[in-house]
Amino acid sequence: MRFLLSGGQACILYGATEFSRDADVVVLLSDENLGALRQALRELDAEQIFVPALDPELLRRGHACHFRCKHPEAVGIRLDVMSVLRGCDPFPALWERRTTVEIPGLGEVPLLSPRDLVQSKKTQRDKDWGHVRRLVDGDYLTRRHAARDEDLAWWLAELRTPSYLMELAAAHADAAARIECRPWLSEAAREGEDSLERELFAEERRIRAEDRAYWQPLRQELERMRHKAGPL
Repeated sequence: MRFLLSGGQACILYGATEFSRDADVVVLLSDENLGALRQALRELDAEQIFVPALDPELLRRGHACHFRCKHPEAVGIRLDVMSVLRGCDPFPALWERRTTVEIPGLGEVPLLSPRDLVQSKKTQRDKDWGHVRRLVDGDYLTRRHAARDEDLAWWLAELRTPSYLMELAAAHADAAARIECRPWLSEAAREGEDSLERELFAEERRIRAEDRAYWQPLRQELERMRHKAGPL
């Protein structure tokens, strides 16, 4: 099955979050791949726990499908399946950028790349913003001494720790001035951490509002499905 691990489990493997019993996966929408997914769900003895049912058209529109595993080796684990992530590229591009990790006893597991994982975590939920911060901080701190231009641009656009952002903007003033999504960056960095904190807070509020607007019609549709379906 062609899938990418995302969510909290991917954050764990990048060293950016706490323990999680949920597993979020992004899947390729094809008949063959969905057939393999359904077979995996049968092997996991997974039951649907919320609407909607596993349907390619609903996945294509951005819905998630939710399951609880009953197999003895995975009992109680919740599995959330998606195909579209708000603000992220389609699956083929995510697959090309994937990271692969070797897990003892499991073999190779494909993950969303750190940059795609960061984008997927820009939601309404408070805990996700902690993940975003730790993911970008970790990437910056481990790779800053061998940075490419594209790395500098990404860190300047995504860092959320004011001290790191101020440090980087001061060292690469020309690059900071070219970050279109943060036109305030150069001036705020010169003014100090308090100014950066205010701009970052405003940026986060805007992105949270965009996420709420994205999910509102999907939630309304889910509510209609729930009333129609009755108790699972």
